[in-house]
Amino acid sequence: MQVTVETTVAAPVDAVWRAYTTPEDIVQWNAASDDWHTTRAEVDLREGGAFSARMEARDGSQGFDFAGTYTRIVPHRLIEYVFGDRHARVEFDETADGVRVRVAFDPETTFPVEYQRAGWQAILDNFTRHVAAR
Repeated sequence: MQVTVETTVAAPVDAVWRAYTTPEDIVQWNAASDDWHTTRAEVDLREGGAFSARMEARDGSQGFDFAGTYTRIVPHRLIEYVFGDRHARVEFDETADGVRVRVAFDPETTFPVEYQRAGWQAILDNFTRHVAAR
């Protein structure tokens, strides 16, 4: 069972894609709450390429690396990747209202699915605000 979150960004698809895949942008939006932030991001945007983002609590109490490998890239349309033994798919669909970004991911087993859905949705909402502010 995959969990899905989505948003619609009122911007051209090239701007949405760039903000989603550029390390300088990722560190601006990749957090689920104001007390967390991404301190660094690396992206090798190609099939077989690696990515990573260092996510840390602002008070320094905890942090982790979110990392994986891209398995399929269709520019401006699709990103698929694996992270550990889990998979995710990010779709970029142009609509009359903007670009719908839909993320489907395999949940992990430590936290409840609704908690994970809320966290991933919060990150996607930050992404939408970031693109809108550009």
